[in-house]
Order: sequence, then structure tokens, then C-alpha cells
Amino acid sequence: MMRHVLLATVAASMVTPAAAQTAKPTANLAAPVKTFGRVSYDARSLMIDGKRLTIWSAEVHAFRLPSPDLWRDVLQKMKASGFNTVAFYFDWGFHSPKRGVYDFSGIRDIDRLLDMAAEEGLYVITRAGPYVNAELTRGGFPGWLVNQRARARTDDPDYLAAVDEWLGQINPIIARHQINGGKGTVILHQIENELALTTPAQGRYMDHLYARARADGITVPLFHNDQGRNGYWVPRGSNVAKTVEGSPDLYAFDGYPGGTCTVGGKTTRGSAAPDWGFYGPGGARGGASASPNTPGFAAEFGGGWFDYWGSNGGYECNALQRGKRFQRVFYGTNLANGIAIQSFYMGFGGTSWGWLPAPVVFTSYDYGAAFSETREVREKAAELKALAGTIAAVPDLAGMVPAGPVAISSPNIQVYHNRSPETDARFLMVTHSPSNKATNDRFTITADLPDGRYTLPEMALNGFDAKWLVAGVTLGGQRLVYATSELQSHVRIDGGDVLLLYGRGQESGTSVLRYAGAPTVRVIGGDVRSSFDAEKGDLRLDYVHGAIARVQVSGGGRPPLTLLIGDEAQAATFWQRGDVLVRGPALLRSAKVAGGTVALTGDTQAATPLEVWAPQRVRSVTWNGQRIATTTGSAGSIVARAALAGPAAVALPVLADWRMAPGTPEAEAGFDDIGWQAIDNRAYASITARPDGQPNMLMDAYGFHEGDIWYRGRFTGTADAQRLRLHYGAGGSGMVQVFLDGRLIGQDELPGGLPRPITTGTATIALPDAARTPGEHVLSVMLRNNGHNWDLDADDFHKEARGIVSASVEKQAGQSFTIPVAWKIQGRQGGEDIVDTARGVPNNGGQYGERMGWHLPGFDDARWAKVALPTTTAPAGTNWYRTRFDLNVPRGQDATIGVAFGDASVPRSPVDYRALVFVNGWHMGQFIAHVGPQRTFVVPEGILNHRGRNVIALAVTSDGRPGNALEQVRLVTMRNVRGGVPVRMVDAPTVLGK
Repeated sequence: MMRHVLLATVAASMVTPAAAQTAKPTANLAAPVKTFGRVSYDARSLMIDGKRLTIWSAEVHAFRLPSPDLWRDVLQKMKASGFNTVAFYFDWGFHSPKRGVYDFSGIRDIDRLLDMAAEEGLYVITRAGPYVNAELTRGGFPGWLVNQRARARTDDPDYLAAVDEWLGQINPIIARHQINGGKGTVILHQIENELALTTPAQGRYMDHLYARARADGITVPLFHNDQGRNGYWVPRGSNVAKTVEGSPDLYAFDGYPGGTCTVGGKTTRGSAAPDWGFYGPGGARGGASASPNTPGFAAEFGGGWFDYWGSNGGYECNALQRGKRFQRVFYGTNLANGIAIQSFYMGFGGTSWGWLPAPVVFTSYDYGAAFSETREVREKAAELKALAGTIAAVPDLAGMVPAGPVAISSPNIQVYHNRSPETDARFLMVTHSPSNKATNDRFTITADLPDGRYTLPEMALNGFDAKWLVAGVTLGGQRLVYATSELQSHVRIDGGDVLLLYGRGQESGTSVLRYAGAPTVRVIGGDVRSSFDAEKGDLRLDYVHGAIARVQVSGGGRPPLTLLIGDEAQAATFWQRGDVLVRGPALLRSAKVAGGTVALTGDTQAATPLEVWAPQRVRSVTWNGQRIATTTGSAGSIVARAALAGPAAVALPVLADWRMAPGTPEAEAGFDDIGWQAIDNRAYASITARPDGQPNMLMDAYGFHEGDIWYRGRFTGTADAQRLRLHYGAGGSGMVQVFLDGRLIGQDELPGGLPRPITTGTATIALPDAARTPGEHVLSVMLRNNGHNWDLDADDFHKEARGIVSASVEKQAGQSFTIPVAWKIQGRQGGEDIVDTARGVPNNGGQYGERMGWHLPGFDDARWAKVALPTTTAPAGTNWYRTRFDLNVPRGQDATIGVAFGDASVPRSPVDYRALVFVNGWHMGQFIAHVGPQRTFVVPEGILNHRGRNVIALAVTSDGRPGNALEQVRLVTMRNVRGGVPVRMVDAPTVLGK
């Protein structure tokens, strides 16, 4: 195996090959095939039914899109953009509010999700935990597991018993949707995530998970995702890394190298693309080299990155950092390194609605992914479509190995040169050296290719970029000797071939095809020059990438060929589905030929021309069910006589007629808390230390795991009571408010602005004179829990305290004394016995208005006071605001509508308040004005009624100071296309108890 070679020469015409560097033998290419039903693999690639396949996947979290009809929208966009596989995490805690209770209905219907993936033609990688991380509260563990004293992610019997509850529910669902004997397309299954191999107990734990999956009928290959390439959990038989009992079938790893981002004229330079395979250093930490007998498998590779409380709003920057060009450079380097299974995290991130998020993230989980939180197809998705098109057009890419050396005329350029052992087809992956070097270079490549030795015409690599070049490939009836253009599509139509080639705008390109005799070349459109070398049989075409050029080639011993050649922007307008190629729309969802009609479905963002290449029997075209008048186009196409219609503007109402009610009765001394739980000395499972003699005040111990929690403590006034000291846990940007006899006496919050937030703190609050007067007084404490920690390091970090850890009254600073305080606690209505099972675990916390159903659309607020927004003052504590509005989004349109606060152009506000955002009863996010960065909240259709009545309810928490009050709230159209998928309203209660 030869490493890519860099060669400096004086001139491109004087290229002299240099001695190749020899890489370590990082793959055992003689490793035997291992078979798991229809799925098999060797060291080179995965195989389905014996056919090699490059797995091109991305992650989707259905639980972050609580409108199941829209799952299909995302999956169709993935398929249209060239993905052949989708990876799904499943969140244990999302399905289990209480031990022994599981729900897979409605927004939790995994059967429906897996059916959709199969219907849309996608293979599936399932990742069921038990621990998933995923920036979820507790990393996906259920809330009730926090009270378990057993060490999680070990073979402790109590923990395994809990795990078996979950696996006994989820594994059979996956088994019946697997490709082996099931009704679906699941091809790989992950049994744990990012677990370090440090103790024998973890080995026994992994062995248990493996055996349980097999016992539950999962027969496809099993894997674990190694955090950061440590060589953990390598399959038995590897001579590189330590293997133990419990090692799964495949070794997989994750990686999130940084990319380049330019914002405001400032460029942040990222890292160079790593060689984690064939061309790397080898060894246990070398990525794919840790497991030489199995194919390279990146179970998570950066498709974006998460953003955190108090940042400057980085999702658009994240989309650029790991976007266009990053994908071409990094994913191509992976492919060249033999990483034949790649899954990008995320493909669609979605929304961490309600109390789903871990303390590190706010509501939006856009992630800078190819498909945004609004379900927009980002520009980076067009590049993914082009790259996926190469993979689909050249199946020989699956299972390639390093080929011989090549000579390059510039020392600033490097080339990875791979070949297929079966067909000798070539892949030449071209980047700068190093790949993050953003210079402008011109170069030539000289290589021994399957059809002879060639020096490819001079090419340019300008800025941060890469080229995916193929050579010596057979495409249907055609033979492509080489091309300096990149290949996006090959369509076989009626025995002929259509090829779509592209390159950077205004750069020259050359394609060489092999014929037995001189073919006839007809240039229909564009400036394309042709020449034929009779001795070699090479037809050479030279051109400049720009507007689509059209060339038809016939004769020469081959079937007819149509060449479409353009720049990247032009190629991005093409979509391929089967033997149909379509140009024009913003998205092509499907193309089905029946008789003489091709039925197309998709989306338009504006009035758009339509052009179709389809079998000759096709005489008519429909678009989203409507017949389209067409005429004959050039180069064998069918052209719409009129542009496809774009969307109409969506008219959004002004949010008015607001009504308001105070929502902090718990603070009043006379509030009836007789039904609240008394704080006692029940078992303490948290890893957070507490002072000796303190009762267990943690919210989880009393069955309250999400959102806000209230404490009320009664004590007798004494002259020594000077200050209250609270040690509490509340997650990133969490907070407490403390009231004495109905008056706010202090507020404390944990800091934002940190990518790894501080999640516990101590508040010292001065007690007013009233606390020193005789008689009974009531302390009321509202605590906002912004999520439980991950357990990323398997250290039970998810059991860090949430709620009050300890409360003591001090005479003066540091001098505590014993004063009896009788504490009670109240959180979500029903605790673990959740009342609103349709919306489920993430939806509600312990605010009074939530317990009373004020967030639900059917609540009668007629007696509430009318108010106008923005407000300038508000009573201290939490106050509720409600309004109703009607929408009438035009039918046949897919709009994403959001709720925006104040000036959405700034990441944080000078005013200090928080708002829980409920839309039709669904908790769609938390806004923290002075922390940010999120000021606009996506509400998907199905939660939002696009053609009818809607209700917004806001639980606004403030310290009551002037100005710290609710800003203007408005609806905004975040995305609008003509098309989409049918969406029904998600069924859920409209009033409390129904």
C-alpha cells in the first residue's frame, strides 16, 4: 500500500515520479468475509447480498421533531440528496417516564419511523443505547435511573436489570425491522456509545449487551462507537488493540475535526483532514487501523457541531465550518483511507424541545447540519448530493485499496490514488498539502491508469477545496478513461447513457472516453471541443465549466451517450431518481414512471423551469399531481412550457389580545401546600456531596426529573437569622428564586457563555428583617433545572444533584446554626405518573400554570387581565401570558413558522427574564433574554395548526425590576416552499385531564 506522493517540479511539462512513501499495513486485505445473513463484510467494505456498498449515512433524531408526518419529509430530503443510509439514536428516557412503564405510541412510534425509512429506500443504522449522549438530558437515561445507586454502564446487577427493561422493549422492534428476515432495512446495530474500556466490569457489561441483542433476535452486525479513536472494543482477532469479552463485531469510531469558517470577514482556519485508515500512522489510535480485519467505520463524523447557552449564536458558522468544501475534503479523505462506512452527525438535528436538552445546549439543535432545524436544504446539502452522486455512479468505489504512486507537478498538492481490485477502476482524491492550506495552485497529475499512462491536463485548486476524480470506470455502456471534471450522475435510459459532469465555475475541464472507432460528436449547446486519437481510441472533450453544455455522442461501438457539463451551481439544480434525471426544482422527492407518464413530486422556492430526461415511452409529466404542459427539449429531454409555480407569501397575524395572570401563588405564605411531599431522609443516590445531617432535598428523589421545582419551608423567626445559604444544582444557566412570605428576596443563576457549563452553585441570600420577627415564616424557592449532565465518562455524572442539595440559615457569613425548617417539594403534576402521556416526558415541569393546565389550548383565560406587549414591568416571579391566533397557510405549501422575541438579530438582550414557550400545549423551548443566543423558536407543522386556531402560552420569569419584562413577541416565516408532505395535527389533550 502506497501513500499519496507529493512531487515538486520546475514545470508541469517535466513531471518526474518520485519514490513512493510506504504506509503501515493498516488493513488485512486477506481477512475472511464474515456473514450475518444478508449483511457481510471483510476488511474493505460492507456487503449487502454479497454486493459491496459504500455506506453514506447521516444521523436523524426523530424525538427532536415531534410531528411524525414530518419524519418522512426529512427522510425524503436525505434520499434526494444522495444518502443511502440513515442512523437513528433512540432515547430511553423519552419512552420511559417511570420504571416498568414504556410508551411507543404517537411521537414515540419507532415502528412507524423504521417503516418510513424502508419505504423511502434508506438502509438504517440503529443506535439504541442504553446510553447515547446526544446532548440529551442524562445522555438518554430515564429520569428514574438517577435514583439508582448502582454504578451505571457496568455489570452491576441492579443497573443491568434496568437496562434489560429497555432492551426488552426496543430490541424486538429493531429485530422485526432488520434486513435479515424482518420487514425493514436495518443493517447495523449499535449496543453502546463512547464507553471507555477501563475496567473488567465494563467488559462484562458489553458482553451482556451483545448477548442480549442476539437473544432478542438482532442478527445484523453489532458495533460500539469509540469516542475519539482509542482502539476500545475492537473485535476479537485484532493484533493491534486490546480486545476483551464483549467486543462487538465491528469497530467504529467518531471524529469531529474542525473546519474553516469566515464570518464578518474573519476566517477561522480549521485542522487538516486526518488520515484515519490506509494512509495514516496505524496503531490502536489510528482510527480504522485499530481493527485491520473490518472495514473502516466512522459512526459519527462531524456534520456540524452543537451550540451552547450564552454563545454568540454559532449555528450558521457551524454550517460553514463543517459545510461546503469541508465535506469534500474531509469526507473524501476518509473515503480514500478505506473508511467505507461513514455516518455524519448530524444530518438533521431538529429541536431539543421541552426538557430534552442536556445542560450544554439550548433549545435549537440545528447543529449546522445539511438539513436545518427549519428543514431547509442548506447549500452544503447540494455538495453532499454531488459527492453521493459519484459514489452511486461508481459502485467500484466500494472496497477500493491504495494503488501505485502518481506524480504531481506542484509540491502544494497531494493525491490519494486508490483502485478496485475487481475492476481496476481508480479514485484520485486531490487536496492541498496540507489539506487546510487555502492557496491557489495549478498542477498536473501523471499516473498509470487502467487505460494507459496519462498526464491529466492542468487543473486548478483554488482555496480550501478538493477534487474527487475517477478514471478507468465503466458507466453503463461507456468507458471513462479519465475526467478532470467530477461526476455527479450516471443515468441509464433506454440502453443509452446520460452523464452529468461538473467543475468550479470558469475552470477548464477535460473528459476522455474510449471507443473502438471514431464516434460522431454533436455539440448541441455550449463550447465543447472534441478530438479523437484513433490509435488509442480516445475521444477527448475540452470545455470550460459554466452554463450547461450538451453533447451527444453516437457510434464508435458504444450505445448513445448524452453528456451534460456545467459548473457546480448548474449541477446543483439536477436531481436523479432511478432512470429519471430532473433539472430545476429546489427538491425532487420522487419520480415514478407508469405507462407514458412520469409523476414527479417535490418543492419549489420560486417560479422554476423544469427539464426531464426519462425513458422514451414517457410522453407526459405531472408535478405534485398536476399535469404539466411540455415540449421537446434538446439532448433528449422534455421541457415544461411554463415555469413551475413558486410559493405564495404566508400572511402572518400580529400577536395581539394578550392576557396575563400571575403564576407564583406558591410564594405566598397562605398558599395551601397540604398535598405536597414532605422532605425526608430517603436514600441518597447523587454523586454530589451534602453536609452531614441534611435531609435528601434533591428533586429526583421525589420523582420530579424535568423542569421547574418548588420548595416551601416553614420556620419560626429568630433574631439570629441573617442570611440563607443554598447549595443547589440546576444545569447550565439554571437558576433559583427565593421568596420570604410572598416577597422575592433573592435570585441566583449559574453562568452561561461556557461550552462546558457550571451546573451547580451556591447562593447566599440576605434575609430581611421580617425573618427575625417572631412567628411562622415561609421560604419559597423556585428552581429551574436546565437538564441533567451527560455520563460521557461513565462516572455517574448524570447523578449530579438537581434541586437543593442543602439549605442552612447563617447568623453571619460562614456561621451557620440550627434552625428547624420543615420543607416540602412539588414539581410536575403526577411526578413520574405523567398526566399528559401524548406529549410525554419532556413537556412539563412544575410551574403552577403547568399543574393547572394554563399552557393547554383549551384552557379558559377569559378572566385574565388584558395586556399589551412589550411590557415594561412585571411582578417578581413567574407570570403567564396567552394569546390566540389563526393561520391560513396556502394549501400545497410547506412553511416553517417560528416565535420570535424582541430583536432577533442580536444574540442576547439587555433585559433579564426567561420564558417557557408553549404552542398548543407543546413546550417548544426556553428563551433566556440576557443569556441567549436563541431568540426565535421553530414550531413544526402538526404542532402548529397551519390552517386554523392556535394558542401561545408563555411562562415568563423575572426578578420584577423595571425593564426586566416581556419584549415584543411575533410570528415569523422562517422557510416557505411550494410542495412538502401531508401533515396532520398531532393528537394531544387540549385541557387538563383530557
